[in-house]
Amino acid sequence: MQSRAVASEEGKSRGLSLGSMRLFVVFIALCVVFSVISIYTIKHFGIKSVVTTMSSTFQPCVEEHGGLEQWIKPPSNLIHNMSDSELLWRASLVPKIKNYPFRRVPKIAFMFLTKGPLPLAPLWERFLKGHQSLYTIYIHPFPSYQAHFPPSSAFYKRQIPSQIAEWGRMSMCDAERRLLANALLDISNEWFILLSESCIPLYKFSTVYNYLLKSKFSFVGAFDDPSPYGRGRYNPNMAPLVEITKWRKGSQWFEVNRKLAVNIVEDTAFYPKFEQYCRPACYVDEHYFPTMLTIQAGSALANRSITWVDWSRGGPHPATFGKADITKEFFSRVLGDQKCLYNNRNSSVCVLFARKFAPSALEPLLDMVKSKVLDF
Repeated sequence: MQSRAVASEEGKSRGLSLGSMRLFVVFIALCVVFSVISIYTIKHFGIKSVVTTMSSTFQPCVEEHGGLEQWIKPPSNLIHNMSDSELLWRASLVPKIKNYPFRRVPKIAFMFLTKGPLPLAPLWERFLKGHQSLYTIYIHPFPSYQAHFPPSSAFYKRQIPSQIAEWGRMSMCDAERRLLANALLDISNEWFILLSESCIPLYKFSTVYNYLLKSKFSFVGAFDDPSPYGRGRYNPNMAPLVEITKWRKGSQWFEVNRKLAVNIVEDTAFYPKFEQYCRPACYVDEHYFPTMLTIQAGSALANRSITWVDWSRGGPHPATFGKADITKEFFSRVLGDQKCLYNNRNSSVCVLFARKFAPSALEPLLDMVKSKVLDF
């Protein structure tokens, strides 16, 4: 009886082994068939079609970020929906490591604060031609104005979100900070030049570029004016943050490096004081930046502007020059006999830009370029 039981058990074992072997062979065959089908599908339809179902339901636990490019590439579109407070906060972010881990070519940001059109744009096009990798342009017009430059223009799609800016009021400084903040989003911008629609360049691009990038100082007019139009506008309520001995006046048309541009957009201490206590007849655009920068970074200022203007005719605004004014003798007066300090050394090149020029001046200005009076 025992021998029969043993034989029976051995038979069952052989049967189970044979069944397992058949299942294994079937499994292998199915794997081979599936592999062949997968290879065929990938070859003819691509891998995306094989994993469509899986990829559509899979959600990674941690979002993977791209490389360094997403942090250093300038915005492809200047139009955004950030509020001013969001924009200023974003623009104030500064890397703590000074050395850049990539090849950075410093650029000049030309920032046009205008009411609308840029009638002298053709002159600027001549000045900028051939230097596309060394500059950027930002335009802050009235919000209702929409520029229509052709795609070939340096000004094409360079308009930023804007608001109304009123002369002598804080909204003018808001517009200037808005321009700076948008320009700071491009990490390659190193110099920031505030211009109006009536400004022109006086030298060729390479001269302007080298003058700025080699300068140890930023160009902000900041002087102590004891007259009623200087200290006479000071409000004692601004003390102790701003004492009268630090109260400064200067032209709103500045040229600052990246460090000072950040100082301007990140300010939350001086802004409310000037907004509250510097109102007409205290014209805030003449005092806010010169005073704040004198207190915060006085040693970094050249204490002069490099934008030429003519105040000889008197009045609250400088002289405007039209078609009849544009002559070779005119530019000899503007460019000749200049004396100033550049990097603490005497220099005969003191201004790089000039204003105010009427739209009628465009044609003779282009003639000055053709005749090499303006060499660009």
